[in-house]
Amino acid sequence: MAPGSWLLALWALAALVLPSSGEEGDGGWYAFVRPVILQGLTDNSRFRALCSRDRLLASFGDRVVRLSTANTYSYRKGEPPHPGPACLPTPRRLQQPVLTRPFPAVDLPFQEYVEQLLHPQDPTSLGNDTLYFFGDNNFTEWSSLFRHYSPPPFGLPGTAPAYSFGIAGAGSGVPFHWHGPGYSEVIYGRKRWFLYPPEKTPEFHPNKTTLAWLRDTYPALPPSARPLECTIQAGEVLYFPDRWWHATLNLDTSVFISTFLG
Repeated sequence: MAPGSWLLALWALAALVLPSSGEEGDGGWYAFVRPVILQGLTDNSRFRALCSRDRLLASFGDRVVRLSTANTYSYRKGEPPHPGPACLPTPRRLQQPVLTRPFPAVDLPFQEYVEQLLHPQDPTSLGNDTLYFFGDNNFTEWSSLFRHYSPPPFGLPGTAPAYSFGIAGAGSGVPFHWHGPGYSEVIYGRKRWFLYPPEKTPEFHPNKTTLAWLRDTYPALPPSARPLECTIQAGEVLYFPDRWWHATLNLDTSVFISTFLG
């Protein structure tokens, strides 16, 4: 990595280890700076080799995995998706009611997911009809893979990183949502990101896919309402700050891993 890139990365991540600049006693630590793309911080070539299609099927093909629905509430499996005070406010200009029916968990062998469901996104499908492998990994069964991954060497004091591993087809992704800070690394493929700061709620429907949002909503946005955008290539890492809105779109069949910082 060029020296200038190192300086940018260190400046952007300084908030992870510096006290808050707000009122005294307001909570201690923060990570609210802008997103930044990181390159060359770790060598995950071994992990990448283990994530090839053939190696993953040979090692984990018979393991049962849990699939998410590709909507804003995909992390609430089997529960009625509703925005709560610590989760998500109602999206701006929402033209349809927030979904109320539960999203049942979907468990199936990993090989069945790869061979039958890992295909390009149907642009007409709704988010809760689109199954997506990301996040619900059994870390005991998958530990032989995860122990070879090296996350970026920055963290939040007093917290331990948590991994979420995913594999998804071209055109898939998760619509706008927010959570705590972390990193997302692409192992294979490319992932497009759309980001807004916490104070700028995007215009979207929680049960429309990112692909549908890009087709139907994005073209009509005035320049002032457009998100920050970037494409993360294989081997690159995106740092996403705390509570920043973001939506993702896999441009290819992609393998990726996120490190959440608490």
